[in-house]
Amino acid sequence: MRIPSDPDSGPKRLLGQPKENYIAILSLTAIAAFLVLRYAVAASPFASNLPLYIALVAGGVPLVLDLAVKLFRRDFGSDLLAGISIVAAVLLSQYLVATIVILMLSGGLSLEQFATRRASSVLDALARRMPQFAHRRRGAQIADVTLTEIAVGDELVVFPHEICPVDGAVIEGRGVMDESYLTGEPYEISKTPGSQVLSGAVNGDSALVVRAQKLERDSRYERIMQVMRATEQNQPRLRRLGDRLGAWYTPIALALAAGAWLASGHAMRFLAVLVVATPCPLLIAIPVAVIGAISLSARHAIIIKNPAALEQVDSCRTIIFDKTGTLTYGRPELTEILVAPGASRQEVLRLAASLEQYSKHPLAGAILAAAKGENLAFFDVKQISEPPGQGLTGTADGRQVRIIGRNSPAARSLSLPPLAGGLECVVLVDGAYAATLRFRDAPRQESHPFIRHLWPRHGVERVLLVSGDRESEVRYLADVLGIREVHASKSPEEKVEIVRQETSRARTLFVGDGINDAPAMVAATVGVAFGSGTDVTAAAADAVVLEASLARVDEFIHIGRRMRRIALESALGGMALSVAGMLAASAGILPPIAGAVTQEIIDVVAVLNAVRMALPGQSLHDF
Repeated sequence: MRIPSDPDSGPKRLLGQPKENYIAILSLTAIAAFLVLRYAVAASPFASNLPLYIALVAGGVPLVLDLAVKLFRRDFGSDLLAGISIVAAVLLSQYLVATIVILMLSGGLSLEQFATRRASSVLDALARRMPQFAHRRRGAQIADVTLTEIAVGDELVVFPHEICPVDGAVIEGRGVMDESYLTGEPYEISKTPGSQVLSGAVNGDSALVVRAQKLERDSRYERIMQVMRATEQNQPRLRRLGDRLGAWYTPIALALAAGAWLASGHAMRFLAVLVVATPCPLLIAIPVAVIGAISLSARHAIIIKNPAALEQVDSCRTIIFDKTGTLTYGRPELTEILVAPGASRQEVLRLAASLEQYSKHPLAGAILAAAKGENLAFFDVKQISEPPGQGLTGTADGRQVRIIGRNSPAARSLSLPPLAGGLECVVLVDGAYAATLRFRDAPRQESHPFIRHLWPRHGVERVLLVSGDRESEVRYLADVLGIREVHASKSPEEKVEIVRQETSRARTLFVGDGINDAPAMVAATVGVAFGSGTDVTAAAADAVVLEASLARVDEFIHIGRRMRRIALESALGGMALSVAGMLAASAGILPPIAGAVTQEIIDVVAVLNAVRMALPGQSLHDF
């Protein structure tokens, strides 16, 4: 599967990302070499300055050129002052000062890139999951072909545990497929001749022959990839906290520096003010606070993939939830037994559980759990049989018992209760209808209190439930949890459109799992994935909660709030100290070198305050 080229990916990105790391190491080495040559060896001025020249040419020039491009684009970020300081220091032959500023600038950028680099690519993860070849059958021959060679009408063999390559219909074989990656449903779906299959679904234990009904480029999985590409390309760039503060700090510093130069007539005053003004609390303290938040999150089983989300999550006023595995446990529970006249509820449950202990069907565990919860003893079972797609059959306590799906051919002639939300199976005893068992994916115990506390504790104004599940099932869960805005039976494309509309009104937090949620996560302001999801969802999310727990989501919101507060304290406090230093420099009290030392002291104070972010501190959830 081909992925279109991206100007921000590939070799250019790989080579460009660590550039600042090398510049920081080079400038630090140059400063150390200068100090040794100047004071330990007593070398000539040219020899002493040679390491600084190298750092300025190899490190300073690329940084200044990058800043010049940003300046041309009218992007007045927090690093603009540093670039002006470098140029001014070189023009005034203050090479040590210039190299110190290069170290501060490149070090801050390195920290920022370390904090923001993602561990994996969403599109790469999607592409890796799909097979590169399909097994096409023509007559008695089976040959491997690429997905682009598949034509509508081709017969494809999907071997056990393989991923279905295209959308189609089963023509031979019986088995099950796990479509939860695509639909959000937590159950395996039985497949018999005539059943529809989706690209991306995982086959069970039986080989199936599928007739392709769509080309690879038109199949469901590829459409999800197309939505993901479009969503990534259209994702708005969030302006970072440091850049927003730098937008007003930079003009103030330049005005003070120019005023000092004009008032005194000495260009050194201009340089001294700029060196003190170099916004290292923005360039270093904020990334340190971010890294501390990432570390604290990791200790709470939360992996931060996009640190910009830490600045945004507490300001999200709309939260959008997926249903299955997010607000629910992602596993069915037996909720109702509707028995036929004259049948015993406990007897039917006991017979069904006796057979289900030999089954691997997803509903078997729910039936067993219900029987064990009522302390029912199991019957001895003989002649157990479970042909794919034909239900479970056996003899228990001398009676013929059969458990089938509601839509199976054997159930169509029966008089069954009206269809309800969730899943159902039918129990036959000695060939006669005995009961209908109904199942639901139960809500998490913490779901209701978590949703209830969002408005009073976090100012969340709207809560939406958006799911690919059926209307009746989604409405039932929404009523239980008190969610008013519900969107059911939504495809990944429809989910993305809903999220885009909501994000255009206010910042959004999307919480979900499954490949079908990945595009919606990218479209939201902040996306959170539960660890029970796939690596694709993890790559799309801004944060991954390794424990499927809404309490961890609450902790993530609190960590973001705390990080923003500490980052602002460090940045604004450091900037206030820098303004005091600028005033001293403009009065001639601080020369450029002393200004650089003063700025380093300010940096230490700001960074030490930012380091507090990594400390455990108070409780991080409040419901």
